Amino acid sequence: MSTQTISASIRMKHAPNYKWILGLVMLTVITLGWKYPLLGFVVPVAMTAGILGGVYRGRWVCGNACPRGSFLDTWLHLVAAKREMPAFLRKRSFRWAVLLILMSFMVFRLSQDVGSVAHWGYVFWQMCLLTTLVAVGLGLRYAARSWCSFCPVGTMASAVGGDKYSLQIQASCKACGLCEQSCPMQLDIVMYKKSGTQQEKDCLKCSACISACPRDGVLSWPKKEAA
Repeated sequence: MSTQTISASIRMKHAPNYKWILGLVMLTVITLGWKYPLLGFVVPVAMTAGILGGVYRGRWVCGNACPRGSFLDTWLHLVAAKREMPAFLRKRSFRWAVLLILMSFMVFRLSQDVGSVAHWGYVFWQMCLLTTLVAVGLGLRYAARSWCSFCPVGTMASAVGGDKYSLQIQASCKACGLCEQSCPMQLDIVMYKKSGTQQEKDCLKCSACISACPRDGVLSWPKKEAA
């Protein structure tokens, strides 16, 4: 799928209003965390939510409740590029290497003053600042959610539950491709029409594809089983 055909207007149109607020939360942590280190604890809260949420719904938190993900979908998306994400960013070896390096560095920094809450908050802020700068750089060069293709928390969430709560595709799908054009992760969708279930573990469950589909009910999330 060529990202040159991806419509920015489709994704912006379907970004929920609350995502703009979550994006501001992330910006607040970035801009004030150096002075108020306790703001840095937003980072481990978001990380924990993403990983635990992954057990039940894969990367749902990434697509719906992550402050940085929301920032990328809204504020950064206003100026982000619309190019195809480099394939190596999705490679398992690269993703787990990034996870190991970042988590090891964070643990090392935290261990330098174990008893200081302020130090921990400052370290979390530093990690957030560093990774957000990378995310912004990649977004301006390729696409808004490029960082999310190898985000350590997203990698863990997809590993523990990426095959859960998968997008359902009805046989009435006309394969127009609008769903793929709206996908912030640039994932394949139409190719799974025959099986009836998308099998991409990095699906963010953000519903952008459902909103973009011109035919009601063709794309949907699994219904809750009756008690």
